Amino acid sequence: MKSVSTLLSIYKSSHLNQKNIVTHFVGIPLILWSAALFFATFSFSLAGFESNVMQVLAVLIFAYYLVLDIKLGVIAIALIAPIWLHANSYANSDNAYILAGVVFFIGWVFQFIGHYYEKAKPAFFDDLKQLLVGPLFLVAELCFFANLFSKLEKEVTEEALEIRKAMVQS
Repeated sequence: MKSVSTLLSIYKSSHLNQKNIVTHFVGIPLILWSAALFFATFSFSLAGFESNVMQVLAVLIFAYYLVLDIKLGVIAIALIAPIWLHANSYANSDNAYILAGVVFFIGWVFQFIGHYYEKAKPAFFDDLKQLLVGPLFLVAELCFFANLFSKLEKEVTEEALEIRKAMVQS
């Protein structure tokens, strides 16, 4: 498994432009919310406990974040869980699928506007795992802005610039 530093570096290599990063702070939460809403509509009962696919995915994704980096993972859970819990509250609404679809579309519009400014393709075009890294990247960027994890920020930025340089040369 790649380290959190490597995964964030790969992601950041396609996200060096500030306008792109700003659009991702809108687009990614919208996509997260809409995906959570969609998956929350698929409920099931197991051993007397009611659950849904969103809750299972949340546990798996959060576990992945914690394995990558415990501190960053805990912060990610604290910031992302409310988005998913909010979406979960709309799972039984009559228009849940339409709402999820519209919000999902709007989120991706923001993403692609950002990549227009970046002049680089989204990271997930080369590696679908980067779809999971995107939300963690935003959490890391917030942490870096708050002067947390300065060593990680330096590693990620330096490696991202090297990756981007290699992308441009090829």
